[in-house]
Amino acid sequence: MFSNLEQTFRWYGPADPVTLQAVRQTGATGVVNALHHIASGEVWTLDEIQKRKQLIEAAGLTWAVVESVNVHESIKTASPQRDTYIEKYIASLSNLSKAGIKTVCYNFMPVLDWTRTDIDFRLPNGASALRFHTPALAAFDLYILEREAAQNEYTPQQQTAAKQYLDGLNANEKSKLITNVMAGLPGTKDVLSIDEFKAHLEKYKEVDAAALKQNMAYFLKAIIPDAEKLGIKMCIHPDDPPFPIFGLPRVISTEADLEFVVNSSPSDSNGLTFCTGSLGARADNDLPAMISRLGRHIHFLHLRNVQREHDGSFYEADHLGGSTDMYAVMKAVILEQKRRAESGSENAAIPMRPDHGHKLLDDFNYDTFPGYSAIGRLKGLAELRGLEMGIKRSI
Repeated sequence: MFSNLEQTFRWYGPADPVTLQAVRQTGATGVVNALHHIASGEVWTLDEIQKRKQLIEAAGLTWAVVESVNVHESIKTASPQRDTYIEKYIASLSNLSKAGIKTVCYNFMPVLDWTRTDIDFRLPNGASALRFHTPALAAFDLYILEREAAQNEYTPQQQTAAKQYLDGLNANEKSKLITNVMAGLPGTKDVLSIDEFKAHLEKYKEVDAAALKQNMAYFLKAIIPDAEKLGIKMCIHPDDPPFPIFGLPRVISTEADLEFVVNSSPSDSNGLTFCTGSLGARADNDLPAMISRLGRHIHFLHLRNVQREHDGSFYEADHLGGSTDMYAVMKAVILEQKRRAESGSENAAIPMRPDHGHKLLDDFNYDTFPGYSAIGRLKGLAELRGLEMGIKRSI
């Protein structure tokens, strides 16, 4: 029998209320972590990497995956400084390689890492989930941000629904909406102001999806040869949500987008983070089929489920519930593992983490990062672990 998936847990560092001891008690053996205290674009020194690695290993765990070494906005917008920031990025990869950390997740999303309108959406059983509510997003865009082009991007029906939604909010609820939408900065609880966000959007005024794709290809062609020499596997994360918002382009949302990535700089070092939640928010993405066709490029798995709604909204569902057939997804992953094992590949134990989780039980007593509760993710990991074992025993 070939190796199991490497079970990992995302940890946000020493300030995370979910401690390394708690992570170990989940049964995970690996940690997914980043040096969030280092500003985006700056070099991760070997000393800082080693300090964090030693902390993780002292708890009996391994630093399995870096998530994320953030790509500086200058690279995404092709500003004159991009080559300088690419050199710094390669320096960080070199230092990670020296420390023996060889899997690096990153994304190419403009400005925000993720966007939700509700970080405390209550389910019928009282659990708390993350939600993307289309009328709420439109209300923010049209009537709070007041983005000029927004009027042309929403149908009259969507604008009416947005206005009705906004009119139904009290002052506190409106403030929460602003905070939730503006809280998607990478690896931090910092929240952008409206003016700061507008300034970020202005930088992308001349960057459409075609330009962003070319900027990404430029970045990949620059870093992948070095990553290959260093033995590092780069794995890009899909857009979240996987469709344009605020006029910002999206370039990692479909199978064609993923193919563009791996073809931009063909190499075993140029791969994918397959996030079933991000990709699953689009009904036109056939996830099991995508794994079957692109499996050899997958270096990291984010396994979560979303329940899609009729108007483009979605919320985080149970890991084995929601709109995605997680059985079919896991079976496709296991068949890819089997293919790797039979071909003699050493990377059949793909790192996997239960991405996001509901707040359950004692989770409500801790101020964790949205989606990163302890018990909710433990439940997800246990379900995924059992699903993996059941499928492997049956094939």
